[in-house]
Amino acid sequence: MEIVKYGHPSLRWKAKELTELTPDFKATVRAMFDLMYEARGIGLAATQVGLPYRFFVVNTTADPEETEEELVFINPEIIRKKGNVEGEEGCLSLPELYGEVARAEEIVLEAYDIDGQGFEMECSEILARVIQHENDHLDGVLFIDRMTPDNVAELQANLDDLETQFRQAQAAGTLASDEGLKKGLSEMEKTFEFPIKATMSAGSEPADSDDE
Repeated sequence: MEIVKYGHPSLRWKAKELTELTPDFKATVRAMFDLMYEARGIGLAATQVGLPYRFFVVNTTADPEETEEELVFINPEIIRKKGNVEGEEGCLSLPELYGEVARAEEIVLEAYDIDGQGFEMECSEILARVIQHENDHLDGVLFIDRMTPDNVAELQANLDDLETQFRQAQAAGTLASDEGLKKGLSEMEKTFEFPIKATMSAGSEPADSDDE
């Protein structure tokens, strides 16, 4: 597993909801946290590691020792937003690129945790921002899509360079073609890369939780 970079089709993929979880899934989550810490990040979405599924991991401390701050969001849905605030964002899939992005100041979301239990969470500040950023990833939206055209223009040379690096890797054979990568994502959607254990009932509402 590795963090995919700008140019990879997975970053523009609309992820599929998970309906079942397994021990293999938990191992995948653990590997994602490890990758995130190695890259000094505070959030990582499944599509950023080439998995077309709706979940992401967060630890706003970026400290692997602070495991009590680790959060897993499966099939997240932001149900309420309040306020508006700008802040600088970056992305592990677009290394060393940063820009101002307007986000809701406060959000309420529903999701499932790593054990398939539903919960509702209200959050603000950095946690609200990172959740919105990672949730965007699950819809194929990047933080640069939320920036003003002028700000994106300032980053265009860097974006072109990342795109060139990605295409060079494909030309060298270290990465599959876009068609091959998309085919792999489609196959994973059909079969699920990690098998199934705890089933989440279709149509059930996430239960309230005090864990925030």
